[in-house]
Amino acid sequence: ASINLAKMVRGDSLDWEKLHDRIGWGLRFLDNVIEVNTFPLPEVAEITFGNRKVGLGVMGFADLLIRLGIPYTSPEAVEFAERLMNFFHTESLNASQALAQERGVFPNFEKSVYAHDGMRGRNATVNTIAPTGTISIIANCSSGIEPLFAISFVRNVLSGARLFEVNPLFEEMARQRGIYSQELLARIAQQGSVQNIKEVPRDMRRVFVTAFDVTPEQHLRHQAAFQEHTDNSVSKTVNLP
Repeated sequence: ASINLAKMVRGDSLDWEKLHDRIGWGLRFLDNVIEVNTFPLPEVAEITFGNRKVGLGVMGFADLLIRLGIPYTSPEAVEFAERLMNFFHTESLNASQALAQERGVFPNFEKSVYAHDGMRGRNATVNTIAPTGTISIIANCSSGIEPLFAISFVRNVLSGARLFEVNPLFEEMARQRGIYSQELLARIAQQGSVQNIKEVPRDMRRVFVTAFDVTPEQHLRHQAAFQEHTDNSVSKTVNLP
């Protein structure tokens, strides 16, 4: 399960209190999923119930940065990513400990690293950054912790249909600035980036970066920032020229 960070904005800042609330509900939801899940083998069920590992993650990170006016390619974005995931992980652990008081610790707790520091949690792990390729489309937000794939593009659907899509944040801002047009969107789709399109104001070009506008090192710095506070894996694509 992943929380849509684009929905966590209040005014021009992240709503930390709302995020705290959603993390609590997210951990409870995932712990409930373990109870109602169907397992293919008894050995899988034994390990799952023994450790009760869950992986609450995020999506819409690029949209969040755009709403906050922070370029994905900036050091400020990496610093914010580290602060965000530190908060996310701490709150996830707190939520797991609250569940443990209500439902008990996971059965293999005494064999775990947590037994030595007294952190009595319900779950052996709490966070994962998933790719969210499909659910981010449903939620209409950017996937995982990736930058925008494109501003405007054609999506090829399995049925054979071709859908022309525009990033909703860019469309909203372009209409507000009076630069929105089908011709502009076609040029952006052709070039794959707005960085060399002068009709787009400089401040918009600064925040609307796409995957190939980000250097491999910048991709990796974001992954490192999130991984530092994630106890499972982090899904990240590093685009190479």
